[in-house]
Amino acid sequence: MSDITLNAPKLFDLTGHVALVTGAGSGIGQRIAIGLAQCGADVALLDRRTDDGLAMTASHIKAAGRRAIEIAADVTSKTSLADAVARMEAELGNLSLAVNAAGIANANPAEDMDEDQYQTLMDINLKGVFLSSQAEARAMLKHGRGAIVNIASMSGVIVNRGLSQAHYNASKAGVIHMSKSMAMEWVDRGIRVNTISPGYTATPMNTRPEMVHQTKLFEEQTPMQRMAKVDEMVGPAVFLLSDAASFVTGVDLLVDGGFCCW
Repeated sequence: MSDITLNAPKLFDLTGHVALVTGAGSGIGQRIAIGLAQCGADVALLDRRTDDGLAMTASHIKAAGRRAIEIAADVTSKTSLADAVARMEAELGNLSLAVNAAGIANANPAEDMDEDQYQTLMDINLKGVFLSSQAEARAMLKHGRGAIVNIASMSGVIVNRGLSQAHYNASKAGVIHMSKSMAMEWVDRGIRVNTISPGYTATPMNTRPEMVHQTKLFEEQTPMQRMAKVDEMVGPAVFLLSDAASFVTGVDLLVDGGFCCW
């Protein structure tokens, strides 16, 4: 035992860290951004949304006593991401944590899917995660430390019954394996990269009134007989970013209520 005096709760303390969260204007990204602040981090919030989602996230972070900045940017633009990282470091300090949650979902039978629908989703869900991780890692490599968590999906591990979303499933499988690959490229340079693969989660996208029948099926198909709350993605993210996971890299953490066991 190298340090038996270590205070276990401090393992999850993010005080002194600066984080960047993409997709921070709603859903999982928004809740994780707030959770990181509640654990002590200052947070830069990035989203391409034009509503008040980022402002809402920022207000919660400031209420937690931490600093927040809002950045309107598109994760498919390498230049925008480089500018975002430069701005956040100038205003908040050295980037050390990142969560890439920006993504979209839609469905169409594979034989009918238009090329534009396929490409747009791939550009955001896969290329966007790559470009975000690349921009973040370039900053982290200069500082010699960092942790990145990319939000994938259990749909990158299994095929969802009744959903025609071959492009979405492929994008999330790509995020998982790409993250493992980046983890190994940067493993000896102070950067850890992991993924979280949520199961069916009660995000605004999944709780729209027109989704009520689909939501019931999601709950019935999950062993825990319910969808996850967005709050339940905070703990896994904090764990993977914190010192509690200092020897964890290249891992895909399923947070799916047991779905992938069946």
